[in-house]
Amino acid sequence: MVQNFPNVRMRRLRSNQVMRDLLQEHTLSMNDLIYPIFVEEGLDDYAPVNSMPGIFRIPERRLDGAIKEFAAAGIRAVMTFGVSHNKDATGSDAMKRDGLLARMIKRAKDAVPEMMVISDTCFCEYTSHGHCGVLHGGEVQNDHTIENLGVQSVIAAEAGADMIAPSSMMDGQVWAIRKALDASGFINLPVMAYSSKFASAFYGPFRAAAGCDLEGDRKTYQMNPMNSREALRESEEDEAEGADILMVKPAMPYLDVLSQIKHRSLLPLAAYQVSGEYAMIKFAAAAGAIDEDRVVLESLGAIKRAGADLILTYFAMDVARSGF
Repeated sequence: MVQNFPNVRMRRLRSNQVMRDLLQEHTLSMNDLIYPIFVEEGLDDYAPVNSMPGIFRIPERRLDGAIKEFAAAGIRAVMTFGVSHNKDATGSDAMKRDGLLARMIKRAKDAVPEMMVISDTCFCEYTSHGHCGVLHGGEVQNDHTIENLGVQSVIAAEAGADMIAPSSMMDGQVWAIRKALDASGFINLPVMAYSSKFASAFYGPFRAAAGCDLEGDRKTYQMNPMNSREALRESEEDEAEGADILMVKPAMPYLDVLSQIKHRSLLPLAAYQVSGEYAMIKFAAAAGAIDEDRVVLESLGAIKRAGADLILTYFAMDVARSGF
């Protein structure tokens, strides 16, 4: 074995801050971050999400001001999640031109036209049973659901959405959405597919934030957390169906999957730092166990280093306010 020391001293390249900055391999900016937001109809004031300190349900009537605040802070993209008061078995409100999904997209775009508004395309926030599609005999029916997803996508596009992000994990959902968008003249509207979405325990705080009271579980359509080859197949299928961006969700527990997809696909990649990841950092920081600012940037840096071009994170406003 060749003895490189003392000729090679790795610490030479870490000797001062300028040197360290010049040689930093990955960078993080507001251009990398997407801010997921919760918009509730019929709400008078901001409602805190107790399991996600610092996150609020935004009243629909006050969304204009919130979007302007986000833009002023440096946020350039938001993903909208509706907290509906009009749920039914099929989530029909999400397929109406005057429903919450369409209204919040239009209100956000009218408030700040240059803000990129990404529409989460699913039904769990709008169904009385909390599942991501149509139930028949207790099972989510794939083909009926993807037909409805196509309708929802067109509704979002007509309201002004800049991107469609299907998260229901139905087979063929990207194909159905692409077909519906193209048939309605939205050939240039991109689709960011939740292509590797796992049946994770890290989603708990989100369900409280979005008001998703789930009956049962989603294991028949979201992926087994122990599987990585399956995640690669899912991503390859979504790319073949016409996805413009692929996503891994959650982020931190699945950096290995993110890295593998990075080496197999040339599409841009997104990763979702989900509610459970956010909550763990917030509560650990509140207990004095960690330095929140440093851990947030380190965790986001890990996601970038693993291959993400975009990161959906509830820390986006915190990062914007901190100025890095």
